[in-house]
Amino acid sequence: MHEFLGRESPAVPVPPPAAVPAAPERDLSPYRTFSREEWAKLRADTPLTLSAREVEQLQSLNDPISLDEVIAIYLPLSRLLSLYVAAAQGLFRATQRFLLADTHEKVPYIIGIAGSVAVGKSTTARILKALLARWPNTPKVDLVTTDGFLRPNAELQRLNMMDRKGFPESYDTARLLRFLSDIKAGKRGVRAPIYSHLTYDVLPDEEVVVENPDILIVEGLNVLQPARLPRDGAAIPFVSDFFDFSVYLDAEEEDLHRWYLARFLRLRSTAFRNPLSYFRKYADLSESEAVEFAEGLWNRINLVNLNENILPTRQRASLILRKGASHRIEEVSLRRL
Repeated sequence: MHEFLGRESPAVPVPPPAAVPAAPERDLSPYRTFSREEWAKLRADTPLTLSAREVEQLQSLNDPISLDEVIAIYLPLSRLLSLYVAAAQGLFRATQRFLLADTHEKVPYIIGIAGSVAVGKSTTARILKALLARWPNTPKVDLVTTDGFLRPNAELQRLNMMDRKGFPESYDTARLLRFLSDIKAGKRGVRAPIYSHLTYDVLPDEEVVVENPDILIVEGLNVLQPARLPRDGAAIPFVSDFFDFSVYLDAEEEDLHRWYLARFLRLRSTAFRNPLSYFRKYADLSESEAVEFAEGLWNRINLVNLNENILPTRQRASLILRKGASHRIEEVSLRRL
C-alpha cells in the first residue's frame, strides 16, 4: 500500500486555454478624419450658391481655388456649420426662456480661422462668408482679420520688434479681446481697426463697424494661441475662448515655403510697384535677389513663427483642413463632440 502511495499518478492531459479574441483597437484620436472623397459625400443635397466667376473673385493672390474645391470641401463644411449655428441659436433661445429674458436678443456665432502665412486663410474665410450668408438662418455674416490688431509700425520699431511682426507679442491683444467680448455681449456698432497690406501698417483713421451679425469670422495667424498662465492665478481669457468653432488650415512646411516665395515674386511684379507700397524698394530687385530676400524673411520670421506659435495650436481647432502641394484640400479632420 505504501509503495502504491509513493508512485506518481499518471499525467492527465490538460486542454490549452481558449484563445481570448483581441479587443478591437479603439481610435483614441479626438478627431474623426475623412478623405476628400468621404468628406465630399457629406454635402448631401446642399445647393451650390456660388458661380465660378464669384469663386474666382474670392480667391487670394497665389491661392488658386476651383469650383470643384468649393463643391467637395466648402459646401459640406457650410452645411455642417449651418447645423451648428442653428443648434447654438436654439440653445440660446432656450436659455433666454429659462432666464425669463428677452428671446429676441441675438449673440453672434464666432468662427476662428488660423494657419501659417501663405496657406490660404483669406480665401477660406471669404468662401465661407459667401456660402454661410446664403443659408436662411445666417443672412448676415461679417469677416474681420486680426491684422488690424497688430501694433502700428512706429510702435514696433520703437520696441525693436519689426522682425517679430505677426508673432503673438506684436498684437494689441487687449484691444482684440475687448472687441470679441463686445461682440459676444451682443453690442451693436463694434469697431475694429483696418490693416493695409499696401502700406504694411494699421490705418490710423479707419475702422470697420461690425453691426450685430449672425456669424462673425475672425481670421489670423495666431487666433488659437493660448495666453501665458498668470502667476497670481487671475483668469486671463484667450482669443479662442470667444470662438464657437475654429478651423486650422494645414500644409507641409516645404509647400508653405514654396507658396510664400511664389507669392512674394508675384507681388514684386504687381503690388510692390505701387509708389505707396511699403515694399516698393524691392520691386526692382532681380529675381535671384528677390528670392534671396524672401528666403531671409521666411527663415528669420515666418518659419520661426510657424514652428513656435502657429503649428502648436493646430490640435486646438474644431476642424483641420490639410492641403496638398497644389493647394487642394486632401483630408479633413473634425473634432469629436
